Amino acid sequence: MRKTHTVYRFFRCSALGMALICGLWLGGCDRRKQSPPPLVPEVAVVTISTQQIILTTELPGRTSAYRIAEIRPQVNGLIQKRLFTEGSDVKAGQELYQIDPAPFQTVIDSAKASRGRAEANLPAIQLRVARYKEALADKAVSQQDFDDADAALKQTEADIQYWKAIVETARINLRYTRVTSPISGRIGKSAVTDGAIVTAYQPMTLATVQQLDPIYVDVTQSTTDLLRLKRRLEDGRLDHNGKNLNQARLILEDGTKYPLEGTLQFRDISVDPTTGSVIMRAVFPNPKGVLLPGMFVRAVLKEGVNTNAILIPQQAVSRDPKGNPVALIADSTSKVEQRLLSLDRAIGDQWLVFSGLAPGDRVIVEGMQKVRPGTTVKVVPQNDGRNQGSKPGLPVQSAPASN
Repeated sequence: MRKTHTVYRFFRCSALGMALICGLWLGGCDRRKQSPPPLVPEVAVVTISTQQIILTTELPGRTSAYRIAEIRPQVNGLIQKRLFTEGSDVKAGQELYQIDPAPFQTVIDSAKASRGRAEANLPAIQLRVARYKEALADKAVSQQDFDDADAALKQTEADIQYWKAIVETARINLRYTRVTSPISGRIGKSAVTDGAIVTAYQPMTLATVQQLDPIYVDVTQSTTDLLRLKRRLEDGRLDHNGKNLNQARLILEDGTKYPLEGTLQFRDISVDPTTGSVIMRAVFPNPKGVLLPGMFVRAVLKEGVNTNAILIPQQAVSRDPKGNPVALIADSTSKVEQRLLSLDRAIGDQWLVFSGLAPGDRVIVEGMQKVRPGTTVKVVPQNDGRNQGSKPGLPVQSAPASN
């Protein structure tokens, strides 16, 4: 009886085990049949469209005074007094130095006296010539006497004119004893003090006056960039007939932007053989005297208008093994395609694309690490709310940034 009960328990346990194994196996088969399909990777895209932008270039340069006047004496003499404050603003015609006028006043007085003596002799000589002329008709005087009287008259008249010129020259030299500024501007330090002896047109300047408002900015542009710009204009990629393309802006040495705009004045016609560059000059208003001669600045100049520019975020561009720029796009069937790009330049946080993309292309800007060419993807706009979990992208700029 005990043996029969033992056998019964053995078969009962075995049946339960087999039933459990079969159940697990069948459950596994059902789960394999019900597994979901693989997830389609989601990518954020921007749709390409053309826009009009103004292309700019940033060039190094230095400031220089609009006008410079080197003050030199025009007569010899002794500096009696300096009449200006060094480093101050002076006006055109303002007296800067006073040279001792006494010697020049003496020359004027002497020349006036000599002129007066000649003028005093003139009436008597004129009467003598008139009498000799009448007497010569009656044969009362010789022809030689008349010729001598006439020559004396002409010499006296010439002496009067000579002394008039001497007086005028002396007056001019007397005015030159007041050394004045020919222009309005800021004067620097004085090279002489009271009591110094100066000579006319000496090599050493007494002082220098510089007009700083407006002020020049001379920038250099390489001939390579100049030729590239001409090709773009000839190819029609740039339009140089837009408004205000001759305006320029400045970035100061500390990185701040100068608040006032300048005007491009001219481009030099000669190339510097040592640097292979040409000089361009712009004029900037400088009412507060922020710009000083010799300052290093960077000028932002406008090259032209690109009416069909294509801009894409820089994060959308990568490099292939050869270093060529490429971008991934999602075609009309939402499959990934790789495009080889030709880039023009960086504009702010975007690339200006020369070739490789067309309006309507959907460029992948986020999720590129999860896909490869040929992969089917789920496309969402870059700033769509369903893509908030990823890093927000940068929208395409509608306004140009400085290069």
